[in-house]
Amino acid sequence: MSGLRRFRYGEFVREVAGNQRRVSANQLSAPAAGPAAAEETIRLRPIDVHRLLTPYLGIRMKDQLRAVLPLAAYLVLFQVIILRQNVSEGGLIAAGMVAVMLGLMLFIEGLKLGMMPFAELIGLYLPKRSRRRVVLLIAFILGIGVTLAEPAVGALQAAGSTVDPRQAPYLYAMLNAWSGALVLVIGVGVGLAAVLGTMRFLYGWSLKPLIIGTLLPALALTAYMMNRPDLAPVLGLAWDSGAITTGPVTVPIVLALGIGITAAAGRDDSALSGFGVVTLASLIPVLGVMVLALIVSMVSTPDEIVAAASGLSTAVPAWYEQSPAVEIVSGLRAIVPLVLFLYAVLTLLIREKVSQAKFVVTGLVFCLVGMIVFNLGLTYGLAKLGGQTGAVTPAAFTATAAVQGSPLYATGLGMALVLIFAWALGFGATIAEPALNAMGLTVENLTNGALPRRLLIGAVSLGVGIGIALGVVKIVFNVPLAPMLIGFYAVALGLSLISSEEFVNVAWDSAGVTTGPVTVPLVLAMGLGFGEAIRVVEGFGILAMASICPILTVLVVGLWIRYQQRRQESAKQKEELEAVQS
Repeated sequence: MSGLRRFRYGEFVREVAGNQRRVSANQLSAPAAGPAAAEETIRLRPIDVHRLLTPYLGIRMKDQLRAVLPLAAYLVLFQVIILRQNVSEGGLIAAGMVAVMLGLMLFIEGLKLGMMPFAELIGLYLPKRSRRRVVLLIAFILGIGVTLAEPAVGALQAAGSTVDPRQAPYLYAMLNAWSGALVLVIGVGVGLAAVLGTMRFLYGWSLKPLIIGTLLPALALTAYMMNRPDLAPVLGLAWDSGAITTGPVTVPIVLALGIGITAAAGRDDSALSGFGVVTLASLIPVLGVMVLALIVSMVSTPDEIVAAASGLSTAVPAWYEQSPAVEIVSGLRAIVPLVLFLYAVLTLLIREKVSQAKFVVTGLVFCLVGMIVFNLGLTYGLAKLGGQTGAVTPAAFTATAAVQGSPLYATGLGMALVLIFAWALGFGATIAEPALNAMGLTVENLTNGALPRRLLIGAVSLGVGIGIALGVVKIVFNVPLAPMLIGFYAVALGLSLISSEEFVNVAWDSAGVTTGPVTVPLVLAMGLGFGEAIRVVEGFGILAMASICPILTVLVVGLWIRYQQRRQESAKQKEELEAVQS
């Protein structure tokens, strides 16, 4: 027994994933009756291909149907039944929604086949063959690359056309002339989050100081910018930007690298070691966007921005700035640089080859095609439907130019209908989020059932619904976003200080998994359409409120569970003491 070596199960799984050799069915089935017979191969007829692929694709398409179809049906039914308004361009929107589902299916499958093998091999071998500084640099650059590849980033870039430069010049500038710098700053924030999360893995840091150290400067900048009328409209964009960074690309790739580094350092024995990166990737970009807004205000005046915008309005956009070319170009920009970077790290730095290159190349093609198709569906489906619903929803309680005979209901009843609609939209979209269901199962296992999956999903969904409803209130009544955020995050910090480390990790990460590639564009477009209909300066802020409220609900649930556990322990001790005394 002295010759046996103990090793972690996670290390075994990673070694198997990185050092495996696949054998084709032809090699296994070739008879040993001579070389001529051994050269025979299994040939699939078209009917065989159909029988193999149809169930597989059917399951994958059902996943996207569950995520997209209920939301689209809910918006359409609310618009037709409650608001009594027909959906304009219904055929185009339906085709766009199909493109969204097809694009997401191809993209996610391509992510599994094409990009994840790169990330897993880099996470496995890079910490063993490179210095720690090099590893952290790769994590930083990778954070930038995965942000550019996030499907929801396109929704943020597409929001610039709805902003009036005369009312919010710096917001307009950041979404138009500075849009490339905006996305880059968000990516740099994710890269810093990947570095900090990796260092937290390595050194076993608590998440609480990192949250405080990131959140306090962000809240201080928020308080400063809210007192500047020219910069206050940027706050909604800044806090909403944190919601787009934790999607299907960022989380698995960054976690694969971070956990691989942790395993190489021998510190992967913590059950909750995977938590924390999502939180940091949601907070640090917020700080970066506000800093960028300050830089823009230093180099440009509002008059210069308005003058430049008026000049652009008369210019004819180039072919690559028009649909569908712009969706194709953005898809290429998102996928190709990230793939080239991963390939360079793997071949030049680690000097490893990817096994089953044909599958990997196929996956990368799926990623690229899926991103382009999703971008087209976003333009013609999600964005159109969300913007249209947002534009007509205010007609329930106020007069709008888009709806004849508005308001459709008495002010109180109409407002109540809108808030119920917003809450149900957030609750339903979140409770069906696959990432949240996966996280709930993980948390239930790690806490030994102390926080059941259904309770976590319910708490997060309730928080998102409340957050979206409060975001609508912010737009309708033109409530400043900054005081709401400062107050809510102050309460979250207070609850975090008295909560256990495990529940803090889960609560702050839960906000990141609620904002998927479908929810973000839909809610963002709806908020912007809502704001344009009632003529407010900007319609941002709904995603920001949808991120903070689930943190509060999960922290409250954690404190309640902790209270119940202490109560049960106290009752048990009392019974034991009475038994001893008797």
